[in-house]
Amino acid sequence: MVARRLMFQGTGSDVGKSLIVAGLARAYRRRGLSVMPFKPQNMSNNAAVTADGGEIGRAQALQARAAGVAPSAHMNPVLLKPQSEIGAQLVVQGRVIGTAKAQEYQSWKPKLRAAVLESFAVVAAQADLVLVEGAGSPAEINLRANDIANMGFARAADCPVVLIGDIDRGGVIAQVAGTKLVLDPDDAALIRGIIINKFRGDAALFEAGMKAIEQHSGWPALGLVPYFADAALLPAEDTVPRQRFLPSGERRPLKIVTPVLPHIANFDDLDPLAAEPDVALVMIRHGTPLPADADLIILPGSKATRADMMALLAEGWDIDIKAHVRRGKSVLGLCGGFQLLGRRIADPYGIEGEPGETPGLGLLDVETILGGDKTLLAIEGHAIVSDAPFKGYEMHVGRTSGPDCARPMHRLVDGRNEGARSADGRVAGTYMHGLFNDDNQRRAWLEAFGAESRLAYEDQVERTLDKLAAHLERCLDLDRLLSLAK
Repeated sequence: MVARRLMFQGTGSDVGKSLIVAGLARAYRRRGLSVMPFKPQNMSNNAAVTADGGEIGRAQALQARAAGVAPSAHMNPVLLKPQSEIGAQLVVQGRVIGTAKAQEYQSWKPKLRAAVLESFAVVAAQADLVLVEGAGSPAEINLRANDIANMGFARAADCPVVLIGDIDRGGVIAQVAGTKLVLDPDDAALIRGIIINKFRGDAALFEAGMKAIEQHSGWPALGLVPYFADAALLPAEDTVPRQRFLPSGERRPLKIVTPVLPHIANFDDLDPLAAEPDVALVMIRHGTPLPADADLIILPGSKATRADMMALLAEGWDIDIKAHVRRGKSVLGLCGGFQLLGRRIADPYGIEGEPGETPGLGLLDVETILGGDKTLLAIEGHAIVSDAPFKGYEMHVGRTSGPDCARPMHRLVDGRNEGARSADGRVAGTYMHGLFNDDNQRRAWLEAFGAESRLAYEDQVERTLDKLAAHLERCLDLDRLLSLAK
């Protein structure tokens, strides 16, 4: 089988490439095609464990779900997971192979091209249609040499390109015209048309704008996509959601507060809680204290736990968290957040930065030593206190041990105990990701705080993907798009 392929690149980051690929994957699947998503290179700390025991960007896992296939490490062969302002962990075909600073990574690209094309061949052999997502923008011509994410891949794979512009951020005509201006002519020749995304209002008012885009770029306009508000109901790729403000005077039974740490990771763990009508989930950012009226504080995952511990101390959030516990309230740590709750975090091999150790919050009698192979494992089990079942995955480096591990949170189906709880049960930590996706598990947590679960989360994700597919079918000519696929 030789699959058709079509690549979607953007005039910038966050123009909606991931969402459009997911919606088209569901739409073409509903037409009976076998569809596979592919992203040559991604940069995100929101990742998912694949069926073949690797990890890929969360967006590609969602796209695979939209296409009705199991996620594979080959769908996102190069994943960069930022650990500092200038460096990232490098994951190739699902496995960590090391770390690289931004400048060093440029020299890696020629070596990675072979892995990218190999993975693309694996994916293309299993589908009628491969929908490829670019990264950032091809207009970043300072990164064009040895590029594997955008036009470098498109040329190597002989893949036609559709360019997506974001009208919601303003200046979309200049976005497209500027992209055409700076592109190498051979790269520009790969672009078959333009989609303008996130439009609000009367489409008739932008008819002249669409003609101007065609005139200044020479590329045909393929459609104007209205803003899809229900995108908020799908797992986010790499943008931390803003605080949800409630209507004036409205209160909800449960207020959950999460500090946004500099290296926050896998924050999509919180999406099912944010979607619950009885929950007010508040993301607290730099310079703001943690509110004293929180019922539960959740410390999220982290890609650089020791650095995030220092940031937490600098914000004074340690004082807020400990005062919260003294008031008899609860704290939950997820993965890196679990490590923050212990007495210390040691990194003797410099996995996350300079070797050394950092004191933790000391709210759990455990300690973490970073080292060894990365744990990437799909798991299931039940909560020991509530007996509620769950399915999720582990994705972490290091081991956590200590007396409070004798009071585990979970019993896994393989017989292992997992997590830790304080003697009074108010503080708990777990390495489980995806814990709250399970309706039974989430319901047990909410009921423990006097709130009610009224959401079937996985069903909501499926309905939203169907709505997204229908949304795109109304404003794009899917037959025309398919005719552009080579």
